[in-house]
Amino acid sequence: MDLEEVKQKMQKLVEFVKNDVASIRTGRANSSLVDNIVINAYGGTAKMKVIEVAQVMVPDAGSITITPYDQSIIGDIRRDIEAANVGLTPVIDNNLIRIAVPSLTSERRLEYVKMLHVKLEDGRVKVRQIRHEKMGELKREFEEKKITEDDRRSYEDDLQKITDAMMGEIENIGKAKEAELMVI
Repeated sequence: MDLEEVKQKMQKLVEFVKNDVASIRTGRANSSLVDNIVINAYGGTAKMKVIEVAQVMVPDAGSITITPYDQSIIGDIRRDIEAANVGLTPVIDNNLIRIAVPSLTSERRLEYVKMLHVKLEDGRVKVRQIRHEKMGELKREFEEKKITEDDRRSYEDDLQKITDAMMGEIENIGKAKEAELMVI
């Protein structure tokens, strides 16, 4: 039995959690705040992410600039960033969009920490779910006499080690983001 497939599934999940957590505001400008916002461009005929239709830059810790590759959709980008309700106010300035990233209040920081913990727990639950499915598969294979009791225990131990490693990665992602959130 190959546990590499389980490891890859869990690794993809950890990457998803990492990207999901990156979208939480920290009071510092970061391109991930707007990169994945979907833009309905060209009269709604094309749905693309900001990163696909514009260059996103962070000139300093308090602002983001977005320069569309096609100037005709600058209004669409501004409108859809506002509609995404991420707490950012885009302003069109000549051929680019400027976004001032306000610093967070301590109450807002705590709200974001709570949101972070919810996202992390969701990731942990999904990792445990993958482990549970594989454990069930091992049990079935043992009952069907495809593997021995020793093999089953060995696979379960290896599976638990993989699961623990992925949980550790999620924990590290959470600690880093929480530290980032609490810096004033």
